[in-house]
Amino acid sequence: MVRFGLFGTGHWAAETHGAALHAHPEVAFAGVWGRDPRKAAALAERYGVPAFDDVDALVEACDAVAVALPPDVQADIAVRAATAGRHLLLDKPLALTVADADRVVDAAQAAGVASVVFFTGRYQPDVAAFLASTAAAGGWHTAKAIRFGSIFQPGSPYGASPWRREHGGLWDIGPHALSLILPVLGRVARVAAMDGPRGLVHLLLTHDGGATSTVSLTLDAPPEAVSREFVFYGENGVETVPAGEGDSATAFGVAIDQLLEEIGSGTRDHRCDVRFGREVVAVLAAAETARVEGRTVDLPS
Repeated sequence: MVRFGLFGTGHWAAETHGAALHAHPEVAFAGVWGRDPRKAAALAERYGVPAFDDVDALVEACDAVAVALPPDVQADIAVRAATAGRHLLLDKPLALTVADADRVVDAAQAAGVASVVFFTGRYQPDVAAFLASTAAAGGWHTAKAIRFGSIFQPGSPYGASPWRREHGGLWDIGPHALSLILPVLGRVARVAAMDGPRGLVHLLLTHDGGATSTVSLTLDAPPEAVSREFVFYGENGVETVPAGEGDSATAFGVAIDQLLEEIGSGTRDHRCDVRFGREVVAVLAAAETARVEGRTVDLPS
C-alpha cells in the first residue's frame, strides 16, 4: 500500500481526487490538508481520515501527494513534497509561470521521485488509445480544438474560483487542449494569440516539423454554445478525438495506477510527468505574452 496525502478541499479535490483515493485498493489514504481548516476537517471526516493543519506534517505522513489546489499553491507544495522524497500526483496546469514549473521539475529530478500530471482525457481509455494510434499514423498537417465552457452559471462548483476568474480559459482548459494536440503534432515552436468576447482566447500554434493547430477557449460561453471539438486533418483524412469514457474520478484512478507503476518499476519516463507539465506551461506562458503584447512568440528549442 502506498500512503497518499490529499492537499485541497474544493469540489475537484472532494469529488475527483478524494473519491478516487478512497476507492483505490492499493492506496492508504493518509489524510487531508486544506487552506481552510474547517473544510479540511469536513472532507477528512467524509473519507474517514485525519485532517492536518500543517503541510509538512501531512508530507511526513505519506509516500505520495495528490494536489488539487490553485496552480501557484500547487507548485510550492510539490517542491516541498518532492524535496522530502514524496512522489507527485499533480493537477493541471503544473504552475502559472515557467519559473515555478522549472522549480517543480528540478525538485522531482533531484529527488528521483515519480510524477504524474492529471490531464483528464489522457487517462480515459478511448482517448488514450485514439492518441496513440493517431500519433503512430503520422502525416497530420493541422488540428482544430474548441473548448467552450460556461462555469459562471448558477450552481457551478467552479464559478467562484479566484484563479479561474483571473486567468480564464487559457490556463484552466488550455492545458486539456494542449495535452491532446502535443502527442500527435509535437512540440510547439511558435505561438500567436488573439482575444475575443466573453473571455475567448484564440491560439495559432506552429509545431516542430511545420504542422499548425488552432485552439479556441473560454470559460464564459453562453450555455447554448457550450461545446468541445478536437479534430486532426492530414494525409490520412480527418480524425476526431472521442469524448472520453467514464467520469473524472475513474480517470483519476487510472492516473493513480500509472503513478504506482512508476513507483514500483523505478522508471521515471511517464508521458505526462512534470516535464510534460512544464512543456504545457511554457506554451501557455508564451500565449499569454502573445495576447498581451500583440505579437508572435517563439519558444526556445
